[in-house]
Amino acid sequence: MAKRKENSTNNINREYITTNCDAIYTICKIGGRWKMMILFYLEEYGTLRFNELKEKTVGITDRMLSLQLKELEADNLVTRQVYAEVPPRVEYSLTNIAKDLLPIWPALEDWGTKHRALSAVKQEDSK
Repeated sequence: MAKRKENSTNNINREYITTNCDAIYTICKIGGRWKMMILFYLEEYGTLRFNELKEKTVGITDRMLSLQLKELEADNLVTRQVYAEVPPRVEYSLTNIAKDLLPIWPALEDWGTKHRALSAVKQEDSK
């Protein structure tokens, strides 16, 4: 995550909002371009290695995948298991906290399907 000054207005506002609104707290933890995709693949396929996740997450760079996995791990949504082998083997899987999110995924998908279609209609009407 990008470093911000602790006393910056943006940081103070973000802290206030995430402290006082549970929905925004949740969106901050799973939001962004890649996190939901990573969580989806770990839910769909179970435990995956870094390169398996990279292969499934089309367009993500090694650096970005590494950063997103570190953030998800710091937020206790993903576990990282390192095996003492040569070559080293590292596997990622969902935590129970992340699994608690699973019941809301269909509702998020339904909302996206409905409103993506409405947005497409609105764009066509404005031409």
